[in-house]
Amino acid sequence: MAGRRRNASETDRRSDSRERSLTLLYEAETKDLSGHDVLAAQVVEPDDLTRMLVGGVHDHRERIDELIAANARGWTLGRMPEIDKTVLRIAIFELISRPEVPKAVVIDEAVRLAKRFSTDDSGRFVNGMLTTISRIVRPPVITPTDATPAHSAQEYSAESAAIPSAHADPG
Repeated sequence: MAGRRRNASETDRRSDSRERSLTLLYEAETKDLSGHDVLAAQVVEPDDLTRMLVGGVHDHRERIDELIAANARGWTLGRMPEIDKTVLRIAIFELISRPEVPKAVVIDEAVRLAKRFSTDDSGRFVNGMLTTISRIVRPPVITPTDATPAHSAQEYSAESAAIPSAHADPG
């Protein structure tokens, strides 16, 4: 039973880190500050996951926004609620940079944040966007025994989507 509590506690801490990342990135956006500046101004030191998410979203925002714009059918970034964009940015960065976290966990956490802090339709919107984008940044693993995929692996490669990868060869 103690193992369960520890896992639930760890999950709660990660959820809290995502929520704090959302508030800090929202503050940065509304005050026209960098994510790094907002992190540095905190009285209470942010935890490692919060720092990683805020810094990563800030550092890779242009590419993340390109990915959002390319997959937002009928929407422009300018028309999206700021909270929705921020939730998407955090989740996309996490999908790219934290492959050990299951896609479903990243998407569920993002949907929860969107439902809690944004519009009535935001949960569905964020879910749809992240489901589509997760197929691009984390393509399904195809083995010879799998059925023929609906799309080629090339179509879903991170390189073709021009997005950052935590495991990309810099050279």
